[in-house]
Amino acid sequence: MSSPSLATGKAPQSALGRGMVFGVVAGMLYGVYSSFLTLGMDVGHWVDWKAGLSAFTVVYVLASLGAALNDSLSALWALLIMAVRGKLPELVQTLRSRAGAIVVAAAVIGGPIASTSYVVALQTAGSIIIPITALCPAFGAILGKVFLKQPLTWLMGLGVSVCVAAGVLIGISNGVSEDSGSIGLGIAFALIAALGWGIEGCLGGFVTANTDPGVSIAIRQAVAGAVNLFLLLPLLCLIGGDVALAPKLALAAFTSWPEIALIAVSALAAYLSWALWYKGNALCGTALGMACDATYSFWGPLACWVLLGIVIGQDGWNLPPVAWLGAVVMVGGIFVLAIGARRATQPPISIPKRA
Repeated sequence: MSSPSLATGKAPQSALGRGMVFGVVAGMLYGVYSSFLTLGMDVGHWVDWKAGLSAFTVVYVLASLGAALNDSLSALWALLIMAVRGKLPELVQTLRSRAGAIVVAAAVIGGPIASTSYVVALQTAGSIIIPITALCPAFGAILGKVFLKQPLTWLMGLGVSVCVAAGVLIGISNGVSEDSGSIGLGIAFALIAALGWGIEGCLGGFVTANTDPGVSIAIRQAVAGAVNLFLLLPLLCLIGGDVALAPKLALAAFTSWPEIALIAVSALAAYLSWALWYKGNALCGTALGMACDATYSFWGPLACWVLLGIVIGQDGWNLPPVAWLGAVVMVGGIFVLAIGARRATQPPISIPKRA
């Protein structure tokens, strides 16, 4: 039985609070995923690859390999959890349904397309593009309004705008690389990434209103991992001039220690993060759910600072004051958005007439 949600209309106000909590926790887990994946791609074979391979291979192929490895292990975690919960028959049933087709589409749009666009943007324009990708809640809110008839008042729009502004504050705290390359091209790919994640958030919330979020994400991660591993990775290696490099890198990445253990942790966090993201969007609507999840723009740097900067002792991971200010601004934006969402779903007060 599906839970009350804003996926296709209004929801009880009790669902808003739970959806917001799910969204914020999803953002926290995204930070855990980002930090462990970054660490896993900075030890063992990855260090040798970055020193010995061409610049194109290091920038694009290794990024695709890391995403493929993480999503594939995340899919294994998802299938294991579904098996323990006795949900594998439901997974097969969902995959054969219209909802399953929507999840597959969301996986391709939000996984290989959006994520690869993000990597390309980051490598061509530097970290200036990070705040641009924070436009994904705005895209998601507009799409939810247009296609799912979800409420979007001026107050909710103000909250989304404040959250985007907070993402800008956090993003510019990283500065701009002097070797960033074509900024125009990077901005274009960043917009593609933001739009892709906005579409995925909208589709994911719609589907999860009627399906188990764990089942949806099991399908999502399996599709994203397969497309990255068997299509995108060989394609990038072919563009780089050595298609035979793809299976060699993949075999080494899947069988090397300790990086595989670190990425296994990131994969579990990624599965839980996406599941809560989909569920949060289903409960409180795309605008509010994605704004809460967008706190990843703070939780990501924070998790990297704790794991890589404090625990591991690497330099360059300290959070500047602007990032902390951005976090406070984002909390304010979510608060405004929540007020707008509650007013949008609250029935009008009926004032009895005088006798």
